[in-house]
Amino acid sequence: MTRAVTGYLDHLTVERGLAANTIASYRRDLRRYTEYLTRAGVNSLRDVAESDVAGFLAALREGDDDHPPLSATSAARAVVAVRGLHRFALLDGLVPDDVAHEVRPPTPARRLPKAVPVESVVALIEAAGAIEGPRGLRDRALLELLYGTGARISEAVGLAVDDIDRGQGTVRLAGKGGKERIVPVGSFALRAVEEYLVRARPALAAASRRGVRGGVLFLNVRGGPLSRQSAWQILRSAAERAGGAVGDLATSVSPHTLRHSFATHLLDGGADVRVVQELLGHASVTTTQVYTLVTVDKLREVYATSHPRALR
Repeated sequence: MTRAVTGYLDHLTVERGLAANTIASYRRDLRRYTEYLTRAGVNSLRDVAESDVAGFLAALREGDDDHPPLSATSAARAVVAVRGLHRFALLDGLVPDDVAHEVRPPTPARRLPKAVPVESVVALIEAAGAIEGPRGLRDRALLELLYGTGARISEAVGLAVDDIDRGQGTVRLAGKGGKERIVPVGSFALRAVEEYLVRARPALAAASRRGVRGGVLFLNVRGGPLSRQSAWQILRSAAERAGGAVGDLATSVSPHTLRHSFATHLLDGGADVRVVQELLGHASVTTTQVYTLVTVDKLREVYATSHPRALR
């Protein structure tokens, strides 16, 4: 079973080109799956029955002494990983049947993306840049870039200095599966990045004992690459410092807050959904269309409070 899991993960990494974070999530999910099977006395994929796969899904939703109950979204991801493993094992001739085929992932409740008003975004960015010294310049540049390009946090911290074309006003982002896209960068973000590169990054780079390798754009205080977790903490800390200017955002801020706001504000401004799809790097326009529901809700609210015949 271990060999099958290793082979499947290698297949996803090499042949499918999935992102490292996705592979790590699948690895955790499949480790939990194999541990569940072992406790049930199943030691080979050939011995797995459909009831075992269904039982694993139930266990995910119920939780146990070592694991809290998973949400529908997290459980669905785990089941997708398990279904992929069994499909891979069938195609590779390791098992005679795909016993996981009929086990459907739970349907997550539809949640609209959390976007915040423009003034709250500005308050976040101002709060990030309020810290004295190189950190403040770095944090401001990071948040300006996240909001100015709609980049995922993992894409932003993976940037190299050369990925920013300050002459053309663009940035090259490496999205999921290594798929690259070129995204315009606004003047506010470009100016913040320029100030960071000139006034802050050299000081951060000097703190590294081994030198900065690969021309990483965003550095931590030790001169190494800024991690995704640290970038998330920068966003959360900025929300806390902004206080009432961002409402309850300090408790609900997420790594995608600025990305969601980027997309919603573009659509509010009249951008075509296909353009927003390209900017976000979505493979399907269906993924992007969830943002149109946000703007429709806003239109409905404005209509209800503004039109003399709207209220019944």
